[in-house]
Amino acid sequence: MPVTKTAKRALRSSKRKQAINKIIISQLASAIRIAKKTKKEAKIKQAISLADKARKKSVIHKNKASRIKSTLAKLLPKKRRTAKKK
Repeated sequence: MPVTKTAKRALRSSKRKQAINKIIISQLASAIRIAKKTKKEAKIKQAISLADKARKKSVIHKNKASRIKSTLAKLLPKKRRTAKKK
């Protein structure tokens, strides 16, 4: 248990941050699960967006975010490119 006043304050702060981070991580995990299961473009983009937000708030590491986004991007349908001949 913390003894000093500042240590008590830091403990309260870290508990609040831990609760918020846990919510963000669980939302991201469920969004990834749903995106992989349904393979719908809207769900995949939502999961990618949540990964970006979690990275921005430093809840997950930047490499983990890019790994998640790469995995989800592979599920997106390939779009045909129509090359114009010159």
